Amino acid sequence: MEFGLTDIQKMTREAARQFAQQELAEIVEELDREHRFAESAVQKAVELGFMGVAVPEEWGGSGLDVISYALMIEEVSKVDAGTAVVLSVNNSLVCDPLVKYATDAQKEEFLRPLASGQKLGCYCLSEPTTGSDAANQKTTAEQDGDTWILNGSKNFITNGKEADTAIVFAMSDKSLGVRGITAF
Repeated sequence: MEFGLTDIQKMTREAARQFAQQELAEIVEELDREHRFAESAVQKAVELGFMGVAVPEEWGGSGLDVISYALMIEEVSKVDAGTAVVLSVNNSLVCDPLVKYATDAQKEEFLRPLASGQKLGCYCLSEPTTGSDAANQKTTAEQDGDTWILNGSKNFITNGKEADTAIVFAMSDKSLGVRGITAF
């Protein structure tokens, strides 16, 4: 059994290392000091296919494996954890659930632009009074005909200010406990 990295994984790691050094190393302190989003660096990450690393190519992603994704995040994190989190949220908390659970129509509408970097996603779970304790969240979702009405508030939303698309978690059936939580 082979436990070494594949050539593609090595190339992904090297591309991420070069990206972090060339696009982030010189500006990371400024980004932290100014609490600023690394817009130009994120655009370069888009060009490198880092927004949907493990998303199949048919849906706009790079079609790589999760090890390649982890290597990319690790290399970027070594230089700038903030930008790594932006990439991580879009990849793992937004694109991954869409790959696994969305319909083809939802994948076309949401996943393709997120994985290709045309859009940026965020994940809305944490709340002011319950933190990330999903079972005790106060945000509710009530069906009204063909639509859903969401009521509540979320906080600590990474990418929130810059995001085009949000996955929002809400309690749709309190009688089911955690099984009554729905992602919108």
